[in-house]
Amino acid sequence: MPRRPRSPGRPRTAALGAVLALLLVPVLAACGGTGAAAGGAATLKWTSTYFPAHWDPVVGGSGAQFRELALVYASLTRVDEKGEAVPDLAESWEYDDEGDEITFHLRPELKFSDGEPVDAAAVKAAVERAQRQQNSALHGDLTSIESVEADGLDAVFHLTQVDYQIPQLLGERVLQIASPKAAKSPEELDQNPVGAGPFVITQLIPGTKAVLTKNPDYWDAEHIHIENVELTSAPDTSTVVSGLRTGVYNFADLDPSQAGSAKKAGLDVFVQPGYNASNISLNVNKAPFDDDRVADAVRYAVNRQEFVDKLTFGYGETTDQPFPKGYVAYDPKSENAYPYDPAKARKLLAEAGHRAGDIELDLVIPAEDPGAEIVQSQLAAVGITVNIKIDKNWATPFFAKDLTFSLYSTTGRDSAVQTLTAHFGPDGPLNLSSPYEPAGFEAAVAEVRRTPLDDPHYAETLQAATRAGLRSKALVFTYSSPNLFAKSPSVSGLPKNPAHLNWTGVTIGDTR
Repeated sequence: MPRRPRSPGRPRTAALGAVLALLLVPVLAACGGTGAAAGGAATLKWTSTYFPAHWDPVVGGSGAQFRELALVYASLTRVDEKGEAVPDLAESWEYDDEGDEITFHLRPELKFSDGEPVDAAAVKAAVERAQRQQNSALHGDLTSIESVEADGLDAVFHLTQVDYQIPQLLGERVLQIASPKAAKSPEELDQNPVGAGPFVITQLIPGTKAVLTKNPDYWDAEHIHIENVELTSAPDTSTVVSGLRTGVYNFADLDPSQAGSAKKAGLDVFVQPGYNASNISLNVNKAPFDDDRVADAVRYAVNRQEFVDKLTFGYGETTDQPFPKGYVAYDPKSENAYPYDPAKARKLLAEAGHRAGDIELDLVIPAEDPGAEIVQSQLAAVGITVNIKIDKNWATPFFAKDLTFSLYSTTGRDSAVQTLTAHFGPDGPLNLSSPYEPAGFEAAVAEVRRTPLDDPHYAETLQAATRAGLRSKALVFTYSSPNLFAKSPSVSGLPKNPAHLNWTGVTIGDTR
């Protein structure tokens, strides 16, 4: 039998409210119009530039496509507008006194869309699959979980360490829960997703289109006012605005370059808050970045404002950390530690014995990226030659840590600690220099995990861990890009949940 917690009460949640409020950009209110489909059924016609390549949440739940997978799958928790963990499939949870065990209490009488029960056994199966499946993108996020014990509707998580981050972690992207019956064949689940989320897929054309209908058995179905969803892959960013204007779509993620024309077309253009950050990834295990002076020269050569001006059309902002400014994990003490100073960059390269033109690097990226051209130009100004190489299979050498020099952008995690360990930890998937980690980082992260999220010292403890991570020579952060969307005025405003798209309460046309 599981050891019962000795300190029941409300769920521990992150004290993000006041700081995260700085990130929140108000969503424009709906201004009338009719968007309901024929017959009065409210239909969301969403076109996306990141249509899921995989519908198995263990494989596809870590990238931006988690927003679309959340149409089908629900999670133990989700985040609210303050970025705090709130109930989803689990109606409550509590830690034991030591902080190394947490019990989630699931809502009663829930079912997956195939009729299987949503119970603790399903949660246990989901965790174990995410930890063990060979192609899992999530196993690195679950290292604090030693085992899960299933007792009816109570899922008891035995942890490898004290870790108060778990409710934040197990939200809508790291543990979207599939039916264990359907997940017995991950390959089949990938094409026929079965979850307990607000919608059920009725048709799926891989890589192109998904048709969904409202799930009447979803635990919060009474607040889902959308009856149908038509999700399509956007053919080209330049066609999105015309499709929205003519009614082919009524919701889309938007490239910043299209924001002006979308506004002129009378569309609602809005920024959904998030944790996005882009970086230049260096492999300090390979020359020339095995010399700290060369790595630091790259830092001083980077003009972050140029990325913002040329790539975000005024919607983004500079950042020298894996978090946007204003977020609770952003460390003010580390701000501008490496200001733009090309003269200092050239001096460091000279001290390292390199004359202009001595260093020639291949910058390997998965597709054409204007950000790569900015890097090429800025490093050329300090005497480093950069050749841009496109490799469509870039992910394989990147995650195998075989590349020397690349670019990466992240949507972050609901748990700031997971964002930190992903970038700076010895096994971090975004750490191109694994197993390298900066001195003091492991201890700083452990201290954050030991600190309850409602502790008055949580923010300063978390920022100290960020500061420790930023001693890494492996990453040069550049800018924070927006989660930019456009919608027809017939679609009402969305809840401002950071990084997520929450359809609870959203209406289309006059359907209520």
